[in-house]
Parts: sequence; structure tokens; C-alpha cells
Amino acid sequence: MSPEHPDLLHAAHMVVRQALQQCARSPLVVGICGAQGSGKSTLAAHLASLCEADGITTAVLSIDDLYLTRAEREVLAQNVHPLLRTRGVPGTHDVALGLAVLDDLDHGRSAPLPRFDKARDDRAPRERWDLAVTGTELLIFEGWCVGARPEPEAALAEPVNALERDEDAEGIWRAFANSALAGDYQQLFARIDILMLLAAPSFAVVREWRTEQERDLRVREGPDAAGVMRDGEVARFIQHYERLTRHILAEMPGRANLVAMLTEDRSPYSIFRRKL
Repeated sequence: MSPEHPDLLHAAHMVVRQALQQCARSPLVVGICGAQGSGKSTLAAHLASLCEADGITTAVLSIDDLYLTRAEREVLAQNVHPLLRTRGVPGTHDVALGLAVLDDLDHGRSAPLPRFDKARDDRAPRERWDLAVTGTELLIFEGWCVGARPEPEAALAEPVNALERDEDAEGIWRAFANSALAGDYQQLFARIDILMLLAAPSFAVVREWRTEQERDLRVREGPDAAGVMRDGEVARFIQHYERLTRHILAEMPGRANLVAMLTEDRSPYSIFRRKL
């Protein structure tokens, strides 16, 4: 989503305004789910600006900012499966940290908002975290798997790509991720009041979008920054996300409060609003 596509921003803004009128709990938590590169961070930023202009105290948190530290993921890689060294799937986030943010806000307190440095592939120092102020009325919670539900166990049997076939032949990694998603992630996602989905037209397009993102990061951070990937590395990296992304695209449109079906250039060609 970009400022050139005002229909989606307007629809999201209207859903939030209606929900704020109907919801007694504060803050209202709006989840925005979308595959990598779909524009969810851009939508979140523009939506936050509109709501702030309305006088609504707003904060934004990405599920990417809840990733475990590199050291913590290394422990998982050693003890569970090597693929858990790579950030991405459920099981590589600090869900308790996200719940702590929501608990603070639910009690009317200010809340430090963690930040993750993707160029370093590690959590940013605490002095670089933002702060959701006391009395925050709206939290926009965005991320590639925000609001996702686990797959049936039978669906895990067949690999969906070469990464799963060659590096997770026994299914340990994908079973761990699915089990994590079925566990405390559901406690976190249960705190979402309104769920929005930016639906990519295909996973092949997601690969292209993610490659574009990484090229931009290389320009901004420099090609030798620790967490910056080249195109070939992106192609492998995105396979970590493929299974759950495909599941979300199949399952979430039937229940999200707002669904925007996107074209390859991220323009919404259909926007569906479900009654609150």
C-alpha cells in the first residue's frame, strides 16, 4: 500500500473509527497481516498518522520487532533444529515480550516498544526503542504472520519447497513452528480486536517483493552489513516463510475484518469489509 492507493487507507481508517466507537477496552488493538513486501508497514504508518490527526493516541508495533536475539536463536538452532537460527517462523519471536507490552497498555501504563535491527540481525539496544505513552488508545500491530492460525498436523507431512525437502526432511522444524503458533502465539493474537489482511496475488510475487526490500536495505545499510542479503540468499530465506504464507492466504480471508486483494504492483483491486 502506498499513498497513491487512498481507497485502502480510507477503508482501514473507517474500520478503526467504527471499532473505537464500539470497543469498550483500551487500547484498541488492530492487527495488520500481510506477506513480506505487501505494504503492511506503510499502511500502518499512514493509518497511525490519520488516527493521530483525529486526536487518537496511537502506537505501532511490528511482530518483526519481537524476534528473539541472535544468541537466543543460536540456542534453538543447537537444541532443536538448525533452521531456527534464521528469524522468521513462529518459535523465533519473544511472545512474552509482546504480551508484556499489551499488559502495560491495558493497564494504562506507558510501554517500551522493542525494535529489531535487521541489518545486524539482532535486537536493537534498548536506548533505540520507542515508547507507547500512558493512555495509548490505539495499538497497530503489524506483521507477516499476525493473527495466523496453525495448520492441521497432517498438512505438515509434505514439504512445500526445496528448503523443507532438503533441510527439514524429518519435519522437525516445521512441526516446532506449527506447535509454537498453536501455543502462546494464540494468546498474543487473541488480544487483537480488528484484523486486516493484505492478500498477495501469489507467493511468487512475494519473492519479488522481498527481493526488492533487500535491495533497498543494501543501498541504505551497505552491502557488507551483517544482516543484509544478496538476491540468491533472499531466494533461500523466503522459503522459510512460504508454508505459513500460503496457509494464511488460503485461510485468513474468511475471517479477517478487512481484506484487500492486491495486484502485483500492490494496488488493491478488491477491498472487503466484514461487519464488526
